[in-house]
Amino acid sequence: MGMKDQMQQKAQQGKQKAQQAAEKAKGRAPQGRPQREDERERSHHEDQDRFDQDYDA
Repeated sequence: MGMKDQMQQKAQQGKQKAQQAAEKAKGRAPQGRPQREDERERSHHEDQDRFDQDYDA
């Protein structure tokens, strides 16, 4: 497996991990106040931006 393939695989794994974390975070919303869609969306984008910055180097 080439270095490029390894980087792509690692990036895909990171995206999957971020998606799983976002799904898990949805389940932890306070019972009295459901988390608004835009808050979840913002959180997901922040996670994705941090992930992308890690692999832009």
